Amino acid sequence: MPKNPNILLIAIDSIRADHMSCYGYDRLTTPYIDRFAQGGALFENTFSPHIPTTPAYASMLTGLDCFGTQVVALRHQGPLRAEVPTAAEIFRRYGYNTTCVGFPGNPSSRGFDNYIEYAGWGSFAQGRSTKAQNLNDVTLPELERLDAEDKPWFVMLRHMDPHAPYLPPAPYERMFYHGDECDPNNRSMDPVLEFKPFATFYKSWMPPGISDKDYIIAQYDGAIAYMDACIQSIFTALDSMGIADNTIIALNGDHGETLYDHELWFDHHGIFDNVLHVPLIIRYPGAVPAGQRVSGFNQHKDLLPTLLDLAGLADQAETDGHQFDGESLMAMVKGDAASFDSEFYISECTWMRKHGWRTPGWKLMIALEPDFHFKPEVELFNLVEDPNEDHNLADERPDVVAALRERMEAWIVKREAETGFTNPMLTQGDWHGAKGMGAFKTSQQAYDTLYLGDLDRAIKLQAQSREEE
Repeated sequence: MPKNPNILLIAIDSIRADHMSCYGYDRLTTPYIDRFAQGGALFENTFSPHIPTTPAYASMLTGLDCFGTQVVALRHQGPLRAEVPTAAEIFRRYGYNTTCVGFPGNPSSRGFDNYIEYAGWGSFAQGRSTKAQNLNDVTLPELERLDAEDKPWFVMLRHMDPHAPYLPPAPYERMFYHGDECDPNNRSMDPVLEFKPFATFYKSWMPPGISDKDYIIAQYDGAIAYMDACIQSIFTALDSMGIADNTIIALNGDHGETLYDHELWFDHHGIFDNVLHVPLIIRYPGAVPAGQRVSGFNQHKDLLPTLLDLAGLADQAETDGHQFDGESLMAMVKGDAASFDSEFYISECTWMRKHGWRTPGWKLMIALEPDFHFKPEVELFNLVEDPNEDHNLADERPDVVAALRERMEAWIVKREAETGFTNPMLTQGDWHGAKGMGAFKTSQQAYDTLYLGDLDRAIKLQAQSREEE
């Protein structure tokens, strides 16, 4: 058996922490992950501060914030900075075999020995999607191959359940819904299907005649439950190979999902907490105490330093000059630190370009250009009294807006000085994919220009996020 532990990163796309039963959701969506969490540490306040997928994984796989990676946009232009080592490159340097499942073409996926793809999309016409089982079909033989070699391995799995389209197979499609999704008296889906930029995409995977929003939410929950059952097959395989206890397993979401929230409808843009708050669970018997729930704040940038620490490689990495913006979460697990940064910079550059500042009590969101939802330029939410972020207090509390803006801008100046780079939120020209257009002047211009299109275009946008469309 290799001296160093294996490392399995189960990365889940578009998973809301608050829709997992181990995080308190009232539907039993994650029974197997719940049991897995009992064997390790569940982090209650993990945040993805840079939305969406591309910058989220950049932080997760480099240990840096967006100033260090210079990645903030879904359609990031160019590769990851060459001088920034990725997790795959670091673990390869320390003798690990490395495999990536379902994540080719992303800037931060650079450096794996082996890339394996699987079918991670579907449409209503194609029928129900077995995304997670498709991942298992290619992952289980790879784990057996790696286990046969006398080297530790680092494997990253990128799950595409519950990312849209939400099309879980039977029996999960009806697990949480027993009504008539096409009831003509239910008009809750009208505004969703009338939203021009995404309407074609929605209609490519939602049932014809769909009228009830709760059916779509139940499909999302069903996709989580289906993925949960498939993940159990991975855990069982590690047990059967006798390597479960010598494998660091980290389960982390890249970002959450809007469902019917804030009129952002079944996607993952915006910087509300339903997108920022993600699950993180780490199991490694003997090093991570079982059954622990850690309440301190942490971010994606803390994941890689934690994995290196648990693998016994932190000192070597420091000697070799690897520097991270994050730090090992073991400080919180051991009780040496109550929390990491409790207030932090947040950003989104997907279908809107916004940034802001989040504290335990307040959330400030500032639009860097008009967005296609016609939202106000400045939004302020009291997270204690209004945890769902429904009431914009920007006009009522200009004093809080000014204070939070000052703290955000001071932090930006500090990070620009430390890194020598301009805030990347200001340097991603044509982030929206409309070449040569520049920043939107009005929300109507954004609404008329931005178009997700059909399923094929959505797949291309995800698979080739760093390339110019």
